[in-house]
Amino acid sequence: MQHAPAARPSPAHSARLPPGTTTRPRPGTTTPSHRTATRPLLAAAIAAVLALAASACVGGGRGTEGQDGPVTPTAQSPAVLPSAELPPVLTRGQARAALVGANDLGEAWEPTRGAATWRDELLKATAERPDCRRLLDVLYTEELFGTGAATAPRATAALDDVDGGAQLHYRVTSYRAADLDRTLAWLGTLPDTCGRFEARDAHGTARDVRVTGLTLPEVGDARRGLRVTVGDTAPDDGDPRGDTAGGVLTVDLVAVRVGDDAISLTNGTLGTPADDATRISVEVGADRLTEARRQGRAQV
Repeated sequence: MQHAPAARPSPAHSARLPPGTTTRPRPGTTTPSHRTATRPLLAAAIAAVLALAASACVGGGRGTEGQDGPVTPTAQSPAVLPSAELPPVLTRGQARAALVGANDLGEAWEPTRGAATWRDELLKATAERPDCRRLLDVLYTEELFGTGAATAPRATAALDDVDGGAQLHYRVTSYRAADLDRTLAWLGTLPDTCGRFEARDAHGTARDVRVTGLTLPEVGDARRGLRVTVGDTAPDDGDPRGDTAGGVLTVDLVAVRVGDDAISLTNGTLGTPADDATRISVEVGADRLTEARRQGRAQV
């Protein structure tokens, strides 16, 4: 319910007040005119407080931190940009130019029709010793230099030997030279640490695994090669590769570094491995990678 505003005294009524007297409101009461005059002052005070708070958030050096911690960097923040220690990588086109193809290996080779069945049958296994277990993982996944985005291959090729049943997978990877060399050094220790070990698949079937060094052409800045054989566990030491009734898989695992780039390959078969396929892939691939790097520097 609204009350009608109090009647304003007329000049005639004010003139009849005794001299020296005023019409003050009683304590605890506010006249309408007083309320009207107070509102602009209150609004101005609130506006001033808000302006001070806004300027403190924008201009204050500590405004980005509080009880909830620092603000998460944006995608453009230097904190989340690639490390300056990472070398420039080959473009996808340059990496593809460093691949080997079916024409390089001979008439029996062609682009792959799919992963060979022996990959799951013989390589999907584990071992007790960490280095030997890691070797099996590398042979199965072919992620020799790691599984992170920084070490993802720049280009890949997969080829089949339709006559001999071999399959060759080839990759080009760009990363730090020191990290690539650490992987090559690790490969060099495996003939001693994992010269012979037992692996088991998901069904508990035991496999006899042998690891020996592989001689490679003198190409690139650093290189390392292994020959790994996987077969059924031998009942004794009479057969160095085990009972061949289940088949013996032979896989060449090779890596060659050229600067901050590397080629890696696996060449596996259930028959007799063709040494020339591994050798040609290493020689041709290293030459093409060197040329791709030279052209890349010339374009910068």
